[in-house]
Amino acid sequence: MSEQPGSIEVDVLIVGAGPTGLYAAYYAGFRGLSTAIVDSLPEPGGQITALYPEKLIFDVAGFPAIVGRDLVAGLVEQADQYTPAYLLGRQARELLDRPGGGLRMTLEDGTVVDTGTVLITAGIGEFSPRPLPVGEDWLDRGLCYFVPKLNVHAGQDVVVVGGGDSAFDWAMALHPIANSVTLVHRRAKFRAHAGTVDKVRDLGVEIITDAQVTALRGDNGTLAECEIVLTGDDSRVLPAQAVVAALGFTADLGPIESWGLELSRRAIVVDSTMLTRRDRVFAAGDIVEYPGKVKLIATGFGEAATAINNIAVTLDPSAHLFPGHSTG
Repeated sequence: MSEQPGSIEVDVLIVGAGPTGLYAAYYAGFRGLSTAIVDSLPEPGGQITALYPEKLIFDVAGFPAIVGRDLVAGLVEQADQYTPAYLLGRQARELLDRPGGGLRMTLEDGTVVDTGTVLITAGIGEFSPRPLPVGEDWLDRGLCYFVPKLNVHAGQDVVVVGGGDSAFDWAMALHPIANSVTLVHRRAKFRAHAGTVDKVRDLGVEIITDAQVTALRGDNGTLAECEIVLTGDDSRVLPAQAVVAALGFTADLGPIESWGLELSRRAIVVDSTMLTRRDRVFAAGDIVEYPGKVKLIATGFGEAATAINNIAVTLDPSAHLFPGHSTG
């Protein structure tokens, strides 16, 4: 899927291959614009592919619930009608004005993209998981931060560490296939949605609060148990062939910060057309900020369409802002 290093010229360079970027590629094709999509991750899908490909997503219009991996597959199929160029596994580095008009983006592998416009759909930027304070030597040998494939944990005793939505979502998703699921959190209060917490409780998942993981142990490279310490220094050993540390992640904008954009709280400020303060550079999705912004996948889809329609007029002032509906 990914293009080889070299040079390429397109109407729109999309920075970020998450749901918003993929939908933007489809919509740009619908408007007759050529596109390339660049992402530092090796596969399309952004946070969904990297963080929760097997989790159910409930807030995409038209789908009462859809597995993350399936949503991404559908978006890729939709975009591929218009053959976007995929520049995956490489970071967008330097953004310059091109002599004679347009923009030039240089990627970390030396690829040069000449483009009429740039649309940034980079989500939260570059992200990395917050590490579990103990047991790092068990990483990929029982300890993991994401669950790319649920069936890997079939029949296992799984300990999920964390109190946010991801922790409870993993507990709920793993419960039907694991031998046991135990959720451990350092506090009695959770960041997760109350309804999700109730669902996990109703499943009979054991939830241990006011507890810290103090050790992971096993034999011959196979994880066997997880030790926790409760308030009052009481300790407990849980069987665990897998520990899922869902402790959140840190993120930064990386090279985007050097592109001459107005930033607010690690987000890009845009106007109602999704234009940044830099000419021909637009942004959409979780990475943007404006009054009343709501960070949902559904919101990103609408912002992508708004950005692409305004990009079409930027590239061809005689074009109509609204091209009509895409129904057959």
